Amino acid sequence: MSCSNNYKISDIAKIINAKTLHIANPESIISEIAIDSRSVVIGNKSLFFAIKTNRNDGSKYIDDVYKKGVRSFVVEADNPEFANYSDANFLLIKNSVRALQQLAQNHRNKFNFPVVGITGSNGKTIVKEWLYQLLHNDYNICRNPKSYNSQIGVPLSVWQINSDNNFGIFEAGISLVDEMQYLQEIIKPTIGIFTNIGAAHQANFTSVEQKVEEKIKLFVNANNLIYCTDYKQIDEQVKKLKEVNKSLQLFTWSTKDSNADLYVKNIKYNKQNSNLTICYKNTDTEISIPFADYASVENAFHCISTMLVFNYPLNIIKNRLKNLQPIAMRLELKKGINNCTIINDSYSNDINSLKIALDFLNQQHQNSSKTVILSDLLQTADDKHLMYTNINNMLVSSNVSKIIGIGSYISENSEVFSMQKQFYNNVSDFLSNHNMSNFNDETILIKGARDYHFEDISNLLQLKDHETVLEIDINSVIHNLNYFRSLTKPGVKTMAMVKAFSYGSGSYEIANALQFHNVDYLAVAYADEGVELRKAGITLPIMVMNPEPSGYEAIIRFNLEPEIFSFRALNLLLQAMNSYAGENKSISIHVKIDTGMSRLGFTPDQTDELINRIKGNKNIVVKSIFSHLVGSDDAKFDDFTKQQISIFKDVSDKFLQQLNYPILRHISNSSAIIRFPEANFDMVRLGIGLYGINPVVNVSSQLQNVSSLKTVITQIKKISKNQSIGYSRNFIADHDMTIATLPIGYADGIPRSLENMVGHVYIKGKTAKIVGNICMDMMMVDITNIDANEGDEVVIFNSAETINKLAELMGTISYEVLTGISQRVKRVYFQD
Repeated sequence: MSCSNNYKISDIAKIINAKTLHIANPESIISEIAIDSRSVVIGNKSLFFAIKTNRNDGSKYIDDVYKKGVRSFVVEADNPEFANYSDANFLLIKNSVRALQQLAQNHRNKFNFPVVGITGSNGKTIVKEWLYQLLHNDYNICRNPKSYNSQIGVPLSVWQINSDNNFGIFEAGISLVDEMQYLQEIIKPTIGIFTNIGAAHQANFTSVEQKVEEKIKLFVNANNLIYCTDYKQIDEQVKKLKEVNKSLQLFTWSTKDSNADLYVKNIKYNKQNSNLTICYKNTDTEISIPFADYASVENAFHCISTMLVFNYPLNIIKNRLKNLQPIAMRLELKKGINNCTIINDSYSNDINSLKIALDFLNQQHQNSSKTVILSDLLQTADDKHLMYTNINNMLVSSNVSKIIGIGSYISENSEVFSMQKQFYNNVSDFLSNHNMSNFNDETILIKGARDYHFEDISNLLQLKDHETVLEIDINSVIHNLNYFRSLTKPGVKTMAMVKAFSYGSGSYEIANALQFHNVDYLAVAYADEGVELRKAGITLPIMVMNPEPSGYEAIIRFNLEPEIFSFRALNLLLQAMNSYAGENKSISIHVKIDTGMSRLGFTPDQTDELINRIKGNKNIVVKSIFSHLVGSDDAKFDDFTKQQISIFKDVSDKFLQQLNYPILRHISNSSAIIRFPEANFDMVRLGIGLYGINPVVNVSSQLQNVSSLKTVITQIKKISKNQSIGYSRNFIADHDMTIATLPIGYADGIPRSLENMVGHVYIKGKTAKIVGNICMDMMMVDITNIDANEGDEVVIFNSAETINKLAELMGTISYEVLTGISQRVKRVYFQD
């Protein structure tokens, strides 16, 4: 993360109270902070914080960062190896996160302008971004990129403040007691907004009241506080805060209390907008916003209230609210034309969000080149030449091979870009003069300020298929990965299962993210899955769980590692080695032991013979020995699970004793990671839990939903009583009905077992029963009591209406639901 301010490393040492292990150059200038070795842009001006958590230790990546040009480091422990970096600066502190916060706090203290601080359960990011839309013409605003509102995200965001800024908007989120006091010291809001309170992030608080009490600490020194008095827990805590901060000026709004500063007298929802009647200073005013849901209305009232606190006239507020735009808080990854991959981030464009988008671009390896389509940055900069020079450095660091610039400012500074380049005055100019067929086998990042309407470019470049989509949240995949990592012992490796199209979630798209987040191994079912990943740029070790003789050539050629489960499989592999590899070529294998599944694997009594065979063949290297648990998800099988673990330990001990090189051992699947920590061994295999499905029977988990299956209403019809619906006339209406036809059927993964009132979908939060037989490509649902329109979104499953619920209706398990979703269903990947 960069800012225009420069600090000497010697001054930073004083600010964070660091012990100087070694200072090669006390005059070193720092303008960037790095916490991720993969995201360094300008190495020689970066300070790397080696942040240590219960899941990782940033000091492991010092050599990687050093190779990228970084010469200044903040560490939590001394290490003799630091002496190898004689030209580097090392600062020693007790807590790297606190040191980062101290530096950001010191930086914030240099600026004296209005700063809005936002907290609450929901709506923080929307309110922040809408305030930016409403105020950016009047102020040069610094704000969190996307939802960087954590203990690390907030200091990184505040570090962005520079001398051009004269306004700040920062959101703050907490999940633990005593966290907010640190964020308050960094943000130091002069104006506070408490959006609302709900169940989000409740796990670590004893009550909603305690959570409000913690969150409100953000405003302990604020001058103004804006909130809705309809939330009684917030109202009660505000009154207590007022006793402490007696100069705090309150601005309240309410849909119930006419004595509030802003009284909401009426809300009328239409199809595309909401008409609001408000009373302010005893005067009624009609206001319209282009959204038709209460969450958006609530967010809008916080924005209206903020503008009133800043003395904006109501007529200006009304006019600006009409132009509010929806906020896309997630990057979209989609398949594009001509074997391209499209990353769509066409709703905002500033230095910080560009850096986040480039980080995501760096995760992608499936195409041969990288292209960025970039609009002007609308943020003010006195020296645009310098700003675009820095952007060029970011693109070079991200290995971007081509830039297409759109806008007058970026075109005027075209000479600073050192890669292949083209420039256009506006989107219309680009669409008229650029041949889209020239895009081939590229990953294309589309990054534009909202005013440029880059969605027109995205729509042209993405493949036009099927309106039914499976949305996959990559952030949730990584959350689930880190959750399971937190349950394993230090040093235990992770093998991620990406077989069966990553349980229906995609192949290289998921593998790219897992590789970026340092998973140790991937596992696929068949060789062709591994080959696809290799061709997409995946370099991680890949275990093939069901190697077939016809696939051994590909396994050898693409450096895959087969599971060996029988002497026949071992013999066939050795034959393939003789045919396809030279005599000095070795192959890594994974030996499977059958400890009770009775499926594949060597039996324990075959152990001695197997070891002798392996010892007698110099071309075979055992990478791991493993087994498969039968029922680790259910307590009723615990005795059998413990027996399996015991057998596995005995067998694997023999391998370790007789083969004189390191061998990984693994038996734990997702449920065993949770329930049997003693079975971690050297590596764990993470499968269904990675994709958000709770792997343990009758036990809650902290997993996040990953997949949402959605479609749209294609047509709506009125059906009379006694009229039949669908094939074979298996459904006869017993009353007049309204039905909607959806473009999804059994060829997409919706089984016919759900037809004729068994299954249902969700439209505008209401249940719509499936009527008639499910067709290959379509099905019909009853929307008689739902006010819906053609084109409206339909949810098959998501985080609220879970895959498990659907699996129960189908009489199956969630695995089958996920893997049964046809590959013709378009996958769209999101990442914050």
